[in-house]
Formats: sequence, C-alpha cells, structure tokens
Amino acid sequence: MNKYDSYFNTNKATWNEKVKIHSKSNMYQLEDFKNGKSSLMPYELKALGNVEGKNLLHLQCHFGQDTLSWSRLGANCIGIDLSDEGIKLAKALNKELKLDAEFVCCNVLDTSKHVKSTFDIVFTSYGVIGWLPDLKPWGKMIAERLKKGGIFYMVEFHPIVWMFDYLDDKPIMTYGYMQDGVIYEEYEGTYANTESKMISKEYGWNHGLSEVINALTEAGLHIEYLNEYDGSPYNVLPDLIENTSGMFTTKDKLYPLIFEIKATKI
Repeated sequence: MNKYDSYFNTNKATWNEKVKIHSKSNMYQLEDFKNGKSSLMPYELKALGNVEGKNLLHLQCHFGQDTLSWSRLGANCIGIDLSDEGIKLAKALNKELKLDAEFVCCNVLDTSKHVKSTFDIVFTSYGVIGWLPDLKPWGKMIAERLKKGGIFYMVEFHPIVWMFDYLDDKPIMTYGYMQDGVIYEEYEGTYANTESKMISKEYGWNHGLSEVINALTEAGLHIEYLNEYDGSPYNVLPDLIENTSGMFTTKDKLYPLIFEIKATKI
C-alpha cells in the first residue's frame, strides 16, 4: 500500500461530493456550457493554437468541461481524473453533446498504467499540482505520454497563494512556500459554492516554482516560457476585485495569483 493512499482516498471522496455541487454551481455554468459556451481561457487558446486533429491528454479534468471544449475545437481528447463521479458526469456530457472524447478514472500519477498512447499535447489547469506529494513522478509521466516535439501546457494558481489560510476570510500567512509536510484542511463548503453544507476534507502539498520547473526539465522537457500574473479568471479567494478585463486581483497586487508554463518534449 502506498503511504499516500489514505490521503488520496480522502481527497477522492471529497471530490466525488464536489462534483455534485460544482455541476449545479454558477461558477461552472453547466447549462451555458451545454449550449456552446467554451470553458477555456483566451491565454490557453493562444498557447495551444489550432488543435484540430491533434491528440490531447487532459490531466485532472474534474468533470470534463475543458476536455470537451478542446474536443469541440477538433482535438482527439482523453481526460483523466481521480473522481468516479467526475468521470461519470464527463462521459454523460460527452454522450449528450455527441462528442468523441474518452475519459479514464485514475490517480493522475498512474496515468501511464491506464493510457498507453502518446499525445501531441498534454494539458492541465487550476488547482492540480497541490494534490500531489511529489512532482518528479508527475513530470516523468508527462514526458512518457508526450510524443517527441509534443507540447505540455499548464496554468495553475501561484504557489504564493497556497502560503495563506483563507478559511476565516482574512488571508493569514500560515504555510511554507516549499513546505515538505502534508497540509490537512477541513471546512464547510467548496470554492464553487461557499454556501454549501458539504464538509471538505482535503490533503495537499505546496510546491514552489523551482520544483515545478525541475520536475519537467529533469524529465526531458524544454521550457518555452514561464509567465506569472496578478489576475485570476476565478473569484476563488476572499476580497478579490474584478478588473475591466474580467480578471480578479488582490486589492494591493502584492503577489501573483496564477502562472503558466509551456514546454516541449526534446
């Protein structure tokens, strides 16, 4: 038994509950999505360009909206997620929308055990690496699943964001930027519906940017760029301010909220 299995099992149970709440939330706008609204952000579309006919692997896809948005653009997609309920809903949406994406339920670190094909693109976004205790196996798996010359693209909340405890609304610096130990949180609600009565029980790990970069480069990827931004497309933290472009920032803009990385398998 993996020493992290109990953590992963707790997280899986929480995400199974989250799927039921998130699919009905204003944040995910599921009915608008069904009617054609894309869940992808402009910088994601810009980074990957024309994906028509390309094979795309989406890691930690939740209930598949981004996967299916890429599928609508002509990519041949496979989505991976830990949550049974997430994959169940993703498959149902794929069928309802008459798309041809595939979905696999597994721990993202076990992707290569379940998916043997290689891809032109591996994609992952928002709230993904914090569920992983060690990024080296993650980087190795990404390299395994990419074709030579294939593109890896990620956009993620900045590691500085995870140094703060937001549970009492006022951000309090609590956790280490490169903290090795696991972080456990238990709270009522979820980021997509703070009024929900569900109890989220979550184990997570903080990863600095150097750890992310080194995990990818050691696996044989060449970093094309790393960009950091003080705006987030999601209003997921207390007291964020929406700007004219629809992004959310902290009042004083003292630290970045998201980063993006584009890399190529060499």
